[in-house]
Amino acid sequence: MTIDPPAFRRSDWPSRLADRDLSRPESAVALLVEMAAAAEPGQRLGTKDELRALCGVSVGTFNEALRMAEARGVVSVRRGPGGGLFANRPSPMVRLGNSVLALNEDAASVADAVRLRDALDPLLIQDALEYAAPEDIAALRALVDRMKAAADDYDGDAFLHANWALHARIAEISPSPILRSLYLSLLELVESHTLTVLPVAETPLPDYVRTRYELHAALVEAIATGDNRALDLIREHSTTAENAPAQEVSR
Repeated sequence: MTIDPPAFRRSDWPSRLADRDLSRPESAVALLVEMAAAAEPGQRLGTKDELRALCGVSVGTFNEALRMAEARGVVSVRRGPGGGLFANRPSPMVRLGNSVLALNEDAASVADAVRLRDALDPLLIQDALEYAAPEDIAALRALVDRMKAAADDYDGDAFLHANWALHARIAEISPSPILRSLYLSLLELVESHTLTVLPVAETPLPDYVRTRYELHAALVEAIATGDNRALDLIREHSTTAENAPAQEVSR
């Protein structure tokens, strides 16, 4: 029998969301997003009263959250006998390799930002190979250590944020203010609209996270030694390649 590591058990998601700095309606939306992502499209999630109690919010707050969730295509409401909230195909998602981002705003804009960010990565790696100083390499290695710690703890959210911090630090090496500014703005857009990270089915998320850690560790060591293999690694890294279709999760 396969047992999910604790950080990836769906039963743990509400407690993880409770620690986030979200408004009460957004916290309720985040929980609805994760429930919908865990369900099959069209699956009944429960009645409004049941879900409001699960979210632990007032009627007014839940109604606001429900309007937000419906507007984002997360759930649909059916009235009458057998009615309640039902999961929609999760359109407000952006797929990253073997994970998806549960988002709090327009998924299309975030997917586009991810695509553009990936296109800029090789330029930043070229600059890092040429301009990285010893203090840059030390900072990159420290961020890789953060990624390893998150991977060891099976903490997908912490891993992704450490990953983004690593890419932001690589961007800071570039002498081009335009390239730095554009890349960091794209990264901030993605990060600011991400509620959490959810697994998808093809590969266990802990295995996927470990693989991504190893790729980034190799990337940093290639930068440290001035090895042009770093450019091959960043192409392998791309999250919007043909193996990672954006915007809608195949379930």
